[in-house]
Amino acid sequence: MVSNTAEEVFILGLTQDGKTFRPSDWAERLAGVMSQFRPGGGSARIGSHLAYSPWCVPTVVNGIKVVIVHTDLREAEPMAWDFCMNFANDNELQVSETRPELHFGPSH
Repeated sequence: MVSNTAEEVFILGLTQDGKTFRPSDWAERLAGVMSQFRPGGGSARIGSHLAYSPWCVPTVVNGIKVVIVHTDLREAEPMAWDFCMNFANDNELQVSETRPELHFGPSH
């Protein structure tokens, strides 16, 4: 469950048991599906089909694929929000309300 005060949710490409989620392009696929949902009603602009929505952006944090989902999507497009959250839940992905601090190797 995501709190009402969160501004962003981070879906990590790591399962609950710490395994890397596959396929390797999952983040780009999820963000691609969400690319049509945009502030201002999502009306198509020239070239808009070539850009991710600012509400659902794939990135990499310390070598791990992450999709940043802005909570404005929840209010503007509840079904799209549910799709993202259900994707994470169905695939047992880690979800965080804070930017993940991923560390590898021994700590110093």
